[in-house]
Amino acid sequence: MDIKRVGVVGAGTMGNGIAHVFARSGYNVVLCDVEQRFLDRGLETIGKNLEREVAKNKITIDDRASALKRIETAIDRGRLAECDFVIAAATEKFEIKTEILRDLDRLARPEVILASNTSSISITKLAALTKRPDKVIGMHFFNPVPVMKLVEVIRGLATSQETFAAVRDLSLKLEKTPVEVNDAPGFVSNRVLMPLLNEAMFAVMEGVATAEAVDEVFKLGMAHPMGPLTLADFIGLDVCLDIMRVLHNGLGDPKYRPCPLLIKMVDAGWLGRKSGRGFYKY
Repeated sequence: MDIKRVGVVGAGTMGNGIAHVFARSGYNVVLCDVEQRFLDRGLETIGKNLEREVAKNKITIDDRASALKRIETAIDRGRLAECDFVIAAATEKFEIKTEILRDLDRLARPEVILASNTSSISITKLAALTKRPDKVIGMHFFNPVPVMKLVEVIRGLATSQETFAAVRDLSLKLEKTPVEVNDAPGFVSNRVLMPLLNEAMFAVMEGVATAEAVDEVFKLGMAHPMGPLTLADFIGLDVCLDIMRVLHNGLGDPKYRPCPLLIKMVDAGWLGRKSGRGFYKY
């Protein structure tokens, strides 16, 4: 089907980034969240990020204005019924994802593909809760969405080839690079990345080195653009913990046990950059 109008559920870091790239690529976007203040904050972020692209000569001032005009906001999910494609980009919690997918399944036309921007939750499980499991797929963008080129396109057990091909082509139109991945806990990116971050946390907890020292080793010794603990703070320590728990529960291997220091920091509200404190102060 011809996709012209896209729905994005969730105006947070990932949701506003996804809305940004769709609008910049010429799609009309309905950005939906539960409160207007979240939508206002999301639009403000999109505006600032588009302005950065203007400053770097990636887009023109007119392009920025046109992209912003293509984004409308909504608190009522019923507005998403008019969309040709919908992606859920809400919190990485299974209960929240399932509630949204069920509602979207009820609202969207039968032929509409429902995507989930999940970094670890099973697409097969989400799809099974809908009446269109062949049209449910994972579309895992990376933060910051306007900058990062990769999109993991995750097939659930029932995802059709037609659905996969449509989302692959859509990713290319967004000037992203789609990589096909089958449904498994953490997919590829987080199954490999999160245990690295988790082990770095164990090194700090056990007094092997400071957070600064661990990060310096990876920046200078492995040519990582940022160290694992800086990256964990950037992602959000609560998100890291959620993903580690998905890996631990889904794969049943003790090597995925979340670091106790990570659990303690999340309990304290030290979530990283977004809360002002994590392994570093911001």
